[in-house]
Amino acid sequence: MSEFLMRADEEMLEFFSQIADVLQTFGISRAEAVARVNRAWGHETFDPYPDLMCHESPEYWAHGMYYHDGLDQGGTVPYWEENPDRSSWLITPPPPADSPAWTLPREP
Repeated sequence: MSEFLMRADEEMLEFFSQIADVLQTFGISRAEAVARVNRAWGHETFDPYPDLMCHESPEYWAHGMYYHDGLDQGGTVPYWEENPDRSSWLITPPPPADSPAWTLPREP
């Protein structure tokens, strides 16, 4: 079984892997990073690479999966600023432990 649940070609799966790589730079495990990607898109089918979603970078998608601005779940944060003030950024909780989004073993 692949770490990702979505139906996509190998190149799109690599794009999702790049998003998970960026998520890991925030200090979370690979298992949590993959679970966040799966929560967002695990039920979707994607066109071959480059799917329309590739118009945004992996960094864009990762920031939107990990942070929100506190105004609503999914509000954008200005991650592209040279020295962004992250003091008001909130971390979106990971998927629940019993979610099917968790395809990799969770680290203790």
